[in-house]
Amino acid sequence: MNIIEKIIASHSGKEKVIPGDIVDIEIDARVARDFGGPNVIKNIEENELDIDDVKKTFFTLDTNPTGSDQKYAVNQQIIRIFARKHGIKVFDINNGIGTHTLIQNGLAWPGSTAVTTDSHANILGAIGAFGQGMGDKDIAAAFHRGKVWFKVPNSVKISFTGKLPGNVTAKDFVLNLLHQFGANSLLGYSVEFYGEPIDKLTLDQRITIASMGTEMGVIILLFPPNDAVMKYCEERTGRKPDKIEAGPGAKYEKGFTIDVNTFVPMVSRPGKPHDAVSIDQERKVKIDSAFVGSCTNGRMEDMQAVASVLKDRKVAPGVVLKIVPTTDEIWQRCLDEGLIKIFKEAGALVSNAGCAGCAAGQVGQNGPGEITISTGNRNFPGKQGKGKVYLASPSSVAASAVAGYITTEDQIPDEPATFDSETRTEELFHAAKHHKEEHGKNPVVVKGRAWVIKQDDIDTDMIYHNRYLQITDPEQMGQYIFDNLEGYKDFAKKCKAGDIVITGKNFGAGSSRQQAVDGFKTLGVQALLAESFGAIYERNAINAAFPILTYKDMNAAGVEDGDEIVVNFETGELKNLTKGRFTNIEPFSEVQMEIYQNGGLF
Repeated sequence: MNIIEKIIASHSGKEKVIPGDIVDIEIDARVARDFGGPNVIKNIEENELDIDDVKKTFFTLDTNPTGSDQKYAVNQQIIRIFARKHGIKVFDINNGIGTHTLIQNGLAWPGSTAVTTDSHANILGAIGAFGQGMGDKDIAAAFHRGKVWFKVPNSVKISFTGKLPGNVTAKDFVLNLLHQFGANSLLGYSVEFYGEPIDKLTLDQRITIASMGTEMGVIILLFPPNDAVMKYCEERTGRKPDKIEAGPGAKYEKGFTIDVNTFVPMVSRPGKPHDAVSIDQERKVKIDSAFVGSCTNGRMEDMQAVASVLKDRKVAPGVVLKIVPTTDEIWQRCLDEGLIKIFKEAGALVSNAGCAGCAAGQVGQNGPGEITISTGNRNFPGKQGKGKVYLASPSSVAASAVAGYITTEDQIPDEPATFDSETRTEELFHAAKHHKEEHGKNPVVVKGRAWVIKQDDIDTDMIYHNRYLQITDPEQMGQYIFDNLEGYKDFAKKCKAGDIVITGKNFGAGSSRQQAVDGFKTLGVQALLAESFGAIYERNAINAAFPILTYKDMNAAGVEDGDEIVVNFETGELKNLTKGRFTNIEPFSEVQMEIYQNGGLF
């Protein structure tokens, strides 16, 4: 077996598993955050569930560690009260990002399993562990049962050769991969990395690369742990974990060999992390702000790289630089090693450890017309504010903050760029009318009007923007569906109960937010068809008994906007009643049908 199969088999009581098997996996760390945590609690209390093992159950309050938002403050207090009642450990707002806490505190180790409401839980692949972001129903089930159902994924092996150029960072490494593979060509795969360039990567570098597996659409990017990683995990866990490795003759569906000599410093252009190009193509684009942080690039090595650029320099006039370390331990090291002093003397704003702008709950947001260069993992429209966001490495972000425009450390000008009188504007977002869900028995065959949205990679921020995440009442969610998707901002107003949505590849990429599923249910949408779904979105929809189906070719049915169609969830038959044509799509799996007819996971 390969690494992912070994981990799943060892945690499901199986001698062997193969791709396509659906098994119950024992979870070593079951975690909820202030984002999603209150809904986890709601699911537990409404369904009268108990907690399987409080020693393996945790809360991490990391999306708004400043407590600056009233709704987040309420959610955090809900979590604290519930945790006190059940004796659950809370890593509170003074701690930092939860996925990093799992590694730092020895709660995850090579070969272990963890689930959390953080869609970047697959960051644990950096230490050879299985981590998955899941929705609030899944996490509530994990709290209660200690297990979740999971489908063993197909695997890909990527072998790296050559020597990484000196000016190419870990962030550049993963942006080069995004440029090559895009957001969905590896969708749903577990990917393992091998080769001498991989063996030489530090833990911090591995974390940066693993963190952006979500943006590549993969289940996880897995690094076989080297000796340095094993030593770190031994120190953090207080014991000697077994080293996880693929077995002889391990099988992979696909294999690639990549020469890292070809890698160059990169940026992702606004809107799509996978729209990654050489930084030379965007060099000298004027910026308004810069951000260093997120679970991708807030580690100690990142802080040291930024300090190296900023030492004895100043942030350009009119540019705002915001720096947020990943954990409080790293923040303290920055203080002890004099990095905070360098940041402040350069003119940067330094905030306490946490997710920062990525979660819309701390520093790092931007305004209409603002151009930001960021070390974050996502730059979806509206994700980090109403401006435009480029993604780059910590050293490039720091260099750009000093220059006043996008550049690299080796090309910082003697005099920074200044602003002219140009005014940038951005289209305002419009709220949509609320529609209530029509409740009823779950049918196997549905008939409705088709919405055909010919777009790939529609992410969860386009479906349900993060500015509405504090809403916990499903009845209030539908009005915001697609109000951040260009061309469909009036979807909620025009949608009718019974409609069926058909879209492209990788629908629901991005966050673990359950609202991006529940909003469609509120509107009365009967089903959603796509060529493929983001892994977390797929689980959230199935667990919520919201019908989603995949197709390979819709041309035979010739479905267009407004056509009346019939979909059979059991047989996979799709009829276009308007044109008298039909095609076959993927029917429900046995597990999906069982959950659907049960009315949901609970």
